[in-house]
Amino acid sequence: MVVHGAWGGAWSWNKFVVPRLRASGHTVFAATLTGLGDRTHLAHPGVDLDTHVQDVANVLFYEDLHDVILVGHSYGGRVITGVADTSADRLAHLVYLDAFVPTPENPGGTVISAASQARIDAEGDGWRHPPGDAPPDQPAEIIEWARPRRSWQPVKTFTQPVRFTNPVPSLARTYVYCSVGKDPSSPFAKLALQLRDDPSWTYHQLETGHNLHYTAPDDTVAILAGIGDAQDRGA
Repeated sequence: MVVHGAWGGAWSWNKFVVPRLRASGHTVFAATLTGLGDRTHLAHPGVDLDTHVQDVANVLFYEDLHDVILVGHSYGGRVITGVADTSADRLAHLVYLDAFVPTPENPGGTVISAASQARIDAEGDGWRHPPGDAPPDQPAEIIEWARPRRSWQPVKTFTQPVRFTNPVPSLARTYVYCSVGKDPSSPFAKLALQLRDDPSWTYHQLETGHNLHYTAPDDTVAILAGIGDAQDRGA
């Protein structure tokens, strides 16, 4: 099950990655978080990170899914970490694709810059965050295709820290770092340095930009399908 990043939706994964994964024999769900994508009409000032965690937990419950490989891209890493706290019994593996990895010691919660807050106040009614810029390696045709589909996102989804109410589950964990266009001060670059030699993580590095589902879909599918195949074999 794939959880998209900020300002996105299932549409961003259904274009290139989900069809390839299904063609390789895997059952795939792509969630759209409240207030984004085809659920943008449900946006309101009260939508927060808890809302998005519940979105994914609801899919797991109502579809009666078990032994799930839960994948989060970018902001989606915050969401899947929250889901692991509430629904660990339905999960087998967490995969962070160039994503945030909150911990009980550092549960996240973004401080909005003054410049962003000014735009939020002026254009987003004080509660909607505008989409960020596309990564520099993203093809122009993809940028043009994605631009009208990207949604302004409720600010509380960024500012609320992840809730940790249970012991951190002992799930398999994989981190995929996308190295192109990264400054060493990037949170993802720092995570890569931290996790690449951690024996409790499986680490992959792709020479592509942040939106790997657009710029490296085959490599993305190869990693995800490989995890699924290994799980099917009991490896």
